[in-house]
Amino acid sequence: MLKKLFNLLFSRLFIFGSLIFIQIFFFLALVIFLSQKASAIYVMLIVLSLLMVFGLYRKDINPAFKMVWALIILAFPIFGGLFFLLWGMRRMDPKMSKKQKHIYQATLEYCHQNYAVLNKIKSRDPQILRHAEYILNTGCAPVFERTKSMYLPDGETKFAKLLEELAKAKKFIFLEYYTIRKGKMWSAILEILIEKAAAGLDVRVMYDDVGCLGDLPYKYKEELEAHSIKTEVFNPFQPRLYAFMNYRDHRKICVIDGNIGFSGGINISDEYINAISPYGHWKDTAVMITGDAVWSLTLLFLQMWQLSSGDTPEYERYRPTKTVYTSDGFIQPFGDGPLNKENVAENAYLNIINRAEKYVYIVTPYMVLDNEMITALKTVAQSGVEVRILCPGIADHWFIQYVTQSYYGLLMTAGIKIFEYSPGFIHAKMIVSDDKVAQVGSVNMDFRSFYLLFECSTAFYYSGIVMDVKNDIEKACLVSKLICYDDLAQTPWHKKLIQSILHIFAPLM
Repeated sequence: MLKKLFNLLFSRLFIFGSLIFIQIFFFLALVIFLSQKASAIYVMLIVLSLLMVFGLYRKDINPAFKMVWALIILAFPIFGGLFFLLWGMRRMDPKMSKKQKHIYQATLEYCHQNYAVLNKIKSRDPQILRHAEYILNTGCAPVFERTKSMYLPDGETKFAKLLEELAKAKKFIFLEYYTIRKGKMWSAILEILIEKAAAGLDVRVMYDDVGCLGDLPYKYKEELEAHSIKTEVFNPFQPRLYAFMNYRDHRKICVIDGNIGFSGGINISDEYINAISPYGHWKDTAVMITGDAVWSLTLLFLQMWQLSSGDTPEYERYRPTKTVYTSDGFIQPFGDGPLNKENVAENAYLNIINRAEKYVYIVTPYMVLDNEMITALKTVAQSGVEVRILCPGIADHWFIQYVTQSYYGLLMTAGIKIFEYSPGFIHAKMIVSDDKVAQVGSVNMDFRSFYLLFECSTAFYYSGIVMDVKNDIEKACLVSKLICYDDLAQTPWHKKLIQSILHIFAPLM
């Protein structure tokens, strides 16, 4: 117990968090002190807050986000406007924005679309074509054939397959994960990475600093580089107030030799393979693709590597070899992030929901919905489409589960079926509709994934994975609890109160 307390007190999370808290405290104290000592400053702060509210409603941002910040600013007019300038503007670092724009323009030539593929989709289903073209045009993400795919229904299956493919690597290995945590899973992967790097392969690892905060040592990058593993830590956590801290790399990507790619919701940590069980049975999913479509995952990795490191990779060097694979439908990996002006991931969800004719099944560990998503879900359900949403039965963060549950009644009134995964925590992020289209990726149905995080997903059209996803969700629903109105009625009043309060501030979570 004392050892855990000692480790906590001297951890980077506690020290940096304390420094940020002290900055906030002194910031508030200074503002209040100055406003009390000088009436002109007080009036200036009030005027600033009002201007912030007026300016908010002129911005092209989500209405729910506007409303919450307007409430905060008006409730705390002395310092609300200043806090919005610090945390609410959602400005990217100018240097980072300029760098990303340069990378995007420089790599456009690598996003070539074979229009014969689009014509094949058009002849089969023009509605699917519209969805694919939206992702192509806004996410610079081509649709591919000549690609095999494999659905990996849990962390254990993905882990075994990943080790098998890593061991076969001949040229390079790219890993990009939000969370890497020491344990059985990482130890087995690292052993292969060290062996391959020693053999001369180009081995690169990129992880998010906040995603690994408290799990990896501060100097872990140097430890990996000592084994000839090139390493990047995305957006290092710093002990100061700055808006860019919110922008995290939430992707889960592995590319091997340019021909094998893994993505989905599974991080590198032992709970994902149920080696430890802090929240009951951990259910997550991933996909493995082999062939031409892997190029998009390679491109996403290299672009993020360049953005984080400043180094310009030799993109052409990492193209897939010219091996013809039997096509499994049409496959479209794509990315999204806060640097672009399009909410590609959210709009991809909305496209599938709005075009559904028979059913839409969604799996998400966190559900924080804006008005557009709520309207789309309710409208399609009230049109006779079966809508199912599968959420965790055991939460990893109680307050996020409270927010998720606060939407249940609103959705159920439209006929939407809500399930909670009884065996434990479900971390998968998937959507499937009408036996035609499915997406598997890292995207949660919440504001952070849609607006703040770098994410990736893979869309499958008329692929075997579409039915794999559908069948897996139906199987999971059989062991889940279907939420009914009696469950909502039996919710204790104090929980309903907390849910209502959290629901108001949900867009900031």
